Parts: sequence; structure tokens; C-alpha cells
Amino acid sequence: MILDYYKLKESPFGDTPDTRFLYFGEQHREALASLMVGTENNRGFLAVIAKPGMGKTSLLYEYLQRMQGKARTAFVFQTDCDSREFIRHILLDLGIDASGKDLPAMHEMMNRVLTAEAQAGRRFILVIDEAQNLEERTLEAVRLLSNFETPWAKLMQIVLAGQPQLAKRLARPSMVQLRQRLSMIIKIEPFSFEETRNYICHRLSTAGYRGPSLFTMAAQRLIAERSQGIPRNINNLCFNAMALACALRQTTIDHNVVLEVLADLDLDSLSDDANPNHPRDLKRMLSRSSTTKLEKTRLPSVLSKPAAACAILGFILVSPFTLNNREWQPTSATLDQRAEPVSLDTFTPTAAAPDTHVVDPVRVVAQKQVNTP
Repeated sequence: MILDYYKLKESPFGDTPDTRFLYFGEQHREALASLMVGTENNRGFLAVIAKPGMGKTSLLYEYLQRMQGKARTAFVFQTDCDSREFIRHILLDLGIDASGKDLPAMHEMMNRVLTAEAQAGRRFILVIDEAQNLEERTLEAVRLLSNFETPWAKLMQIVLAGQPQLAKRLARPSMVQLRQRLSMIIKIEPFSFEETRNYICHRLSTAGYRGPSLFTMAAQRLIAERSQGIPRNINNLCFNAMALACALRQTTIDHNVVLEVLADLDLDSLSDDANPNHPRDLKRMLSRSSTTKLEKTRLPSVLSKPAAACAILGFILVSPFTLNNREWQPTSATLDQRAEPVSLDTFTPTAAAPDTHVVDPVRVVAQKQVNTP
């Protein structure tokens, strides 16, 4: 439905690391260049550190694609394991079954692979994604892999990629040997506003969009601010904004649509700082305001009930008397309906002067008159 409405070939804001949609902002361009230079100069250990959702996995895929034909590669992302399982994952990615093998046997299998690649004149690149999950013992096993070398060159190029927790782990005193072997530490920072705009346009164009600007300038600025320049957050905001605008049959996504999406996704819910302008807080304020107004409207209605009761009682008391000079005559039926019968013999009439009340716009003359029996 969304693809047809916007005339797209595919979804522009998917959540898979498709290298066709990789936008090379300044940070990503520099990071890729550093990876290529470090590999070509056989620097051994490289580290890529970025916040979650910054597109480092897509960057690693692009790096591996560019090294095809120049090196044999292994990509490992299952890092929540011990050192034995970790080496087995490397061999499995290389197409080698290491079931039932102990750690020394797997090291020997790895050494044979590295030697064969070196004799063929190719590099061997091991990329470890989500490296922040590696235990210290497993990180030590990774360091030992760098011992596969000749007197002239390293047989293995290792790239550690992970979140900022990886930097904290490498800074521990127990990790000093591994940290000393890191020749380059590559950081990827969030997008600026201009990079966010270009990122959105790049992904829309790659997906086949050819119309006018889909997002207004105010909408793009709000997306850049709330997403904090993180591509994954930008993707979530843009996809949901497109879905909502499609449901509303809008051809342009404006500031209000993004605000509605922000209120639903609530990206700032983990922030410790109170933000009165956040859509969630605005919703709460509106809700409290509506509740207060409802309570205020209830109070007069409750207070008006006694007044209404008094008015009805007064009408009942006045109604037995004559209105507009029409005389009321007590009948036996009326007397019989009273709770306590009144003897006509003891009833003494009292003459009363006419009582005149003016009720705008009708003038009512009520004369209380009782005839003597």
C-alpha cells in the first residue's frame, strides 16, 4: 500500500543492512577509508566503535565487499559464547566443520587455512561484529589469533566492531596486551542536520522515489533533532511518518505528522531530563487539562441540583392556587387525596390581598382566594 501510494520500487527505510542504501556521510566515509588503509598496510588489529543503530554492520558489509577477490574473509556476529565456541564459529563461516574438536585441534585447522591463503598471495580478514559481548577469556583468544604470522607479515587481519561498551572493556588493566595491539580505533559519530537530510533523500531515491520533496523542511529538522542523528532512529521515524501520511492521504509529510509519530514511538522515554515540549508530555498535559475541565463542569451541575429541587417544590406549592384570575375550587376528590383530612367545619378562611409577581416576559397575577363554605 505504501509503495503504491508513493510510487516506490521497495521500502526505503528497511531495517536490514543493505549496502545499496548505505549513505556515506563524513563519518562513514572516513571510517571506511580507515579500514581500507589499515588492511592494505597490514596493521593487524583494527577497532570500530559506534552507538547502536549507527550502521556499522552495513559499513562492515561494504568493507568486505570491497575486499572480495583480494582476501578471504570470515564474518562472526555470534559473540555470546566461550573461546572454544567462538573459534568453531569462525571455522563454520569458512565452511569447515569442527564438531567434536578441541581448542588445540581447531587452532591447527585455522593455521592450515591461513598458511594456504598466504601461499596464494591473499590476505585473511576476520570481522567480529557485536564484539562488546565477548568475555575477557574470549577476547584473549582473539588476541592469540594474531600470533599467526610470518617474520614478514601478519597472516590475519582482525576487525573488532562494537558499541561503546567495547571501549570500556578494552580500557580495563587486564586488556592491556590486546589494547596495545590495536593500531587504529575508528569512531563513527551521529549525523548532523545536513547529513540527516541527505540520508533521507538518498534512501528515498534508492527506493525509486522521483517526486517532489516528500518531507517538509520543518519535518526533516524535527526528525534530525529527535533521532539524535542515528540512522536506525531516522528509519523508524520516516517509515512510520510515511505510513501515517498514507493513511491520512497526504502527499507531503509535515511537522504535525512527525509529531504524531513521535508521540506514538516515544523515543525520549529513556531520557532523564524532563522535556516539557516532548509530545508525550504534551499529551499528558492535555489529558490533565481535560480532566480538570470535566471536574469543573461537574461541580456546578452538582450544586444546581438543590436549586432545581427547590424550584420544583415551589411550583408544586404554588400550583394549587389560581393563576391569571382563574379560581380554584376544592372538591371532595381533592380533599380525599390529602394525607390528613381537614374538617370543613373547623376551616376558617382568611382573606388575602392579591399577590402580584412579574416574570419577564409574562406577567402572572396570582390571587389566593378561598370561599367560605
